[in-house]
Amino acid sequence: MSPNEVQSRIAMLRSEVARHDERYYRQARPEISDFDYDGLKRELAELEAHFPEFAADESSTRRVGDDRSEGFVRVKHRLAMTTLDNTYDESELREFHARLGKALDAEDLAYTVEPKIDGVAVSLTYKKGKLTRAVTRGDGEEGDDVTANVKTIRGLPHVLKPAVDLLAMPVPDLIEIRGEVFLRDEEFRRINQLQEETGEALYANPRNLAAGTLKQLDSKLVATRRLEIVLYGLGACEPPPTGFDSQSTFQSQLRSWGLPVVGKFWAVRGIDAVWTAIGELDTLRRGFVYATDGAVVKLDAFAQQAVVGYRGAGQAARKLSPRWACAYKFAPDRAETRINAITLQVGRTGAVTPVAELEPVLLAGTTVKRATLHNADEIARKDVRIGDTVLVAKAGEIIPAVVRVLLEKRPPQCEAYVFPSECPACRTLLMREEGGVKWMCQNPECPEKMRRKIEHFSSKACVDIDGLGEEIVDLLLKHELIKNVSDLFRLKVEVLLPLKKSGEVWATNLVNAIAARRTADLWRVIHGLGIPQVGAASAKDLARRFRSLDALAEASLNDLVQIDGFGEKTAEAVRTWFNQPANLMLVSGLGNAGLNPAPPSDATTGGALAGKTIVLTGTLPTLSREEATAKIEAAGGKVSGSVSRKTHYVLAGEEAGSKLEKAKALGVTVIDEAGLMELLG
Repeated sequence: MSPNEVQSRIAMLRSEVARHDERYYRQARPEISDFDYDGLKRELAELEAHFPEFAADESSTRRVGDDRSEGFVRVKHRLAMTTLDNTYDESELREFHARLGKALDAEDLAYTVEPKIDGVAVSLTYKKGKLTRAVTRGDGEEGDDVTANVKTIRGLPHVLKPAVDLLAMPVPDLIEIRGEVFLRDEEFRRINQLQEETGEALYANPRNLAAGTLKQLDSKLVATRRLEIVLYGLGACEPPPTGFDSQSTFQSQLRSWGLPVVGKFWAVRGIDAVWTAIGELDTLRRGFVYATDGAVVKLDAFAQQAVVGYRGAGQAARKLSPRWACAYKFAPDRAETRINAITLQVGRTGAVTPVAELEPVLLAGTTVKRATLHNADEIARKDVRIGDTVLVAKAGEIIPAVVRVLLEKRPPQCEAYVFPSECPACRTLLMREEGGVKWMCQNPECPEKMRRKIEHFSSKACVDIDGLGEEIVDLLLKHELIKNVSDLFRLKVEVLLPLKKSGEVWATNLVNAIAARRTADLWRVIHGLGIPQVGAASAKDLARRFRSLDALAEASLNDLVQIDGFGEKTAEAVRTWFNQPANLMLVSGLGNAGLNPAPPSDATTGGALAGKTIVLTGTLPTLSREEATAKIEAAGGKVSGSVSRKTHYVLAGEEAGSKLEKAKALGVTVIDEAGLMELLG
């Protein structure tokens, strides 16, 4: 290539890598696989190495990806959080060993081999053995404070176990411990099933969902998603450690403190033993509870790590990656197959999602027949056509997705796919959501939307009608026994009898199950209505404030904005929903059909903290966050995640942070645990 061509290619690669960094780190919505991303970054690094005159400090090869988001307090790491250099090649792994041998003037080096967890990197700070702060990697130098969210993780101790062995290391005054937050496959599937039931877009893989969950501003929502964590790395430690001097002994120390650690761990000598361990890991990894996309190889001895040091960059001399560690990435499981058709799924909200119908192919041990195409823009970007031969992969080893089209195998008769302009279920003209990528069906009577709405309303997350699953909803719609949610409460045993052989018991049970939910909790009914922006937590807020569907329907925009935690966007979504005649008819129809939702009990609204909003921050002396929340809600109070002028009290413990500062600035009353107990009487 000529110098101009090289410069142009470098500029293009920098732009592409920066775009993918934004989607991966900040939005948790990557467009391409790690394998393809690594290929782009590797090409960029090689060009910059061969043509140093075109290198630049702002290049993505000279900085760590940045996951910082708006809405979070930023915290500087005491010791920088770096990223790892990746390789997919055995020879490069052996070159890594050769470089270390030369630097240390030794060949018989001790290594550790650990699973590379496909999660979200965090750093936990324990002071005097108490968890006081959790911070994301951010840009490596500083990250976002996600302490409240991390404290919802089950299995993560908030206090380290003290040493029981006199020879064991006592808990340091301060220690930073690094690890990965992740979601199990079954939890990922559970959440995606809820998404499907509510007509929302499915999450692509567990890592993206874990990243998005960790960056939620409402820790109560985070608590409903069962995040987990694995810890493996050492950051700052004061005073310096004396009870461990290597990665392998540090792992033992983590375990003795009661912390969750990697399930499988190899301590070996020599690169041949490293390669054997990687092969064993590749065989075992599909049985792990977390997604594993590679192996992390580290020099075991901390003293040798200190000698080798870090790879830095530019004038800032930031630490980018350790020279004493690397990640061997497993090649992604991919399979070649043909697209026989592209079908469209209509969700409860009207969002239309394209799906590739595939020639069945074996992929990662299962037969794949369908793969998500995400949206119309994604189809156009990849130029996916019916009849194309494509590579499919399991994103996060869960959901099949089309990776790319094999253009060299495209039949000449393949025509560019034109995304339909009409809803496949009702033929209504599709409209594109403002500022988004989804195409939406606006018809409130669309049969597919209605089916999804009924499934959502009756689901366990909402009104929870026993025995009313997808199959029964389809059966009722097929025989035109229901048209909307309110028709459920008008069903009679005699009209159900013909639907099934020996159906008397089934029909009686279903009618009784529906009747039992006529007095379901008001918040469940509100949630079941499917109002945009309103999940379970917001539905509870609305139920507490208005106490009936009629009062909620008449609420003004100003009434809604007054609810603590409700922004203008949520308030406008609620008011817009009730402004639609079809929705008012639905609410009226539910009342006429005998639905009489139960408002929150008087015990909840008449307690010592009735009407009071309290924000929790920091670590309390004896109460966990969950215990304090339970006591406040039992006394009629509400726990909010953010401080505002509507906040009555801020309950502050150790390491309270920015919420305490904001409370003081706004003049909000600050109390401690003893003050809370006094309020509770």
